[in-house]
Amino acid sequence: MIILDGSHGEGGGQIIRTALALSTITGKPFEIDNIRKGRCVSGLKHEHLSCIKALQDMCDAKVEGAELGSHKISFVPGKIKKGTYSIDIGTAGSITLLMQSLMIPSFFANGKVRFRIKGGTDVKWSQPVDYFNHVFLPHLRKYAEIDSKIEKRGYYPKGGGMVDISIKPKKDYSLNNKDIPKIELIEQGKLIQIKGISHASIDLEKGQVAERQASSSKMMLAKLNVPINIEKQYQETLSTGSGITLFAMFSLNDEFEYEKPIIIGSDSLGDRGKRAEEVGKEAAERLMNEIGYLAPVDEYLADNLVPFLGLFGGKIKAAKISNHCVANIYVIEKFLDKKFEINNEQKTISVE
Repeated sequence: MIILDGSHGEGGGQIIRTALALSTITGKPFEIDNIRKGRCVSGLKHEHLSCIKALQDMCDAKVEGAELGSHKISFVPGKIKKGTYSIDIGTAGSITLLMQSLMIPSFFANGKVRFRIKGGTDVKWSQPVDYFNHVFLPHLRKYAEIDSKIEKRGYYPKGGGMVDISIKPKKDYSLNNKDIPKIELIEQGKLIQIKGISHASIDLEKGQVAERQASSSKMMLAKLNVPINIEKQYQETLSTGSGITLFAMFSLNDEFEYEKPIIIGSDSLGDRGKRAEEVGKEAAERLMNEIGYLAPVDEYLADNLVPFLGLFGGKIKAAKISNHCVANIYVIEKFLDKKFEINNEQKTISVE
């Protein structure tokens, strides 16, 4: 039984999400106390309970203490099964954070896994679904066939978004399989183009919110002298909301290589009293800052990639190695027989 301290580092939900994923694929049970002790409201939230319930269904796990607000649980996994799983977070809880627990086990299932998830697609403190689709997932497609569709956006507070995600491993993965490509992202390369998606609820269409967000971003990014294409979208949603996600695409050659993607991203969410122009400007400034670090991995992508780095080995250079990322590594080393090497000066993370 692996014992984890949920107050380690930032004391956030990342510890339990990663622990659930790695426990499921290694078969190692764990117990965690002080869950999310570093947050204003500690204990399990609806989205964490959704992670646990989904993995219970996916691998017949035995769980104790899985209740709203609980500070301690134990988790004993079974065998991972293929299939289709429908999950309703019940709030605007983040769909992409939920997937941090479900993505890794899907690579080790005995066939195709499909998730139909209802919740928040574009909410605070998590990567937007467009970042998940266009920045994170391209780095994993050499390992699995992955399809992710946004059927409906979900903004805070009502959520109600719907995402359909299917994952089919390209080979029979095992923890001892050495014939798996490593993750190698060391050079940023040449900026080829910038793409983006500016979105808003249908009630904001008259105010041209999506167009204004996109225009503001393009104005800021024009100085980079590369093609910029930002798509504008409106949808019927349960709550009013808007946002924009930008992604910069690089190459070590003269053309973007989809088989070896180098993509970093940024985003910004609309809020009551926040002008659409400010939303677009904020996302553009964040992207330019990330580009300025001359790294092929942005701060948030690093956090999402380190579990796969632990599984498959390799090396990445990040714009920033956050405390969140370090806490994630703490959990990964508990479950995998791997030791991470962090070079804070060069901003690299590597695993043999």
